[in-house]
Amino acid sequence: MSAKIRNLILATVAVLLAWWLWQARFSYANFLPRATGRWIVFGDSLTAGYGAEPGHDYPTLLGRRLGVEIKNFGHYGETSRNGLDRVESVSALNPRVVLLCLGGNDALQQLPREQTFSNLAAIIGRLQQRGAFVVLIGIRSTTIRDKNASRFKKLAREKHVCYVPDILNGLLTHPQLMFDYVHPNDKGYEAIAGRLEKVRRPLTDKLK
Repeated sequence: MSAKIRNLILATVAVLLAWWLWQARFSYANFLPRATGRWIVFGDSLTAGYGAEPGHDYPTLLGRRLGVEIKNFGHYGETSRNGLDRVESVSALNPRVVLLCLGGNDALQQLPREQTFSNLAAIIGRLQQRGAFVVLIGIRSTTIRDKNASRFKKLAREKHVCYVPDILNGLLTHPQLMFDYVHPNDKGYEAIAGRLEKVRRPLTDKLK
């Protein structure tokens, strides 16, 4: 290998490493939360656990897995606008960690995508003002090609929050995991809790 090629490879690796470190440095806001309240999951019927037996919603299952008490703030039919109207009641609890899962009903109701992500940005901003560590949970669009994925990723990057892509990925095509065409059953919610555990587990000790 010539010195020129070797130097080019080293330069490329250095650029990629610098990019990765920059991403790692700015992937989270409030890495050590200022807030001291409980953990909260804030969302719609997916969070409330529609389609599951009592105690089998994913916030409860995740709390058991992580050994953390998690308050379920899921409301049936909630849109991002409803969430923005309700964010003060959540922030008033001074939550240490908030998992935010909204946008599914916006897509079902074909609400303007710009408004959806503007609302989500405002919700995240308010929670971060209170010192909460925010985890943004993505929900796919109702179109064949997921038009929400890039928007959720962009919002997470702009707000420097932890991001979990498309929480229903791999569930919708498996009827044995679904209660109806939108909501999981007990096994489906267990799969969601397992997915979230993989993201949260490395940080749980720091965020308890």
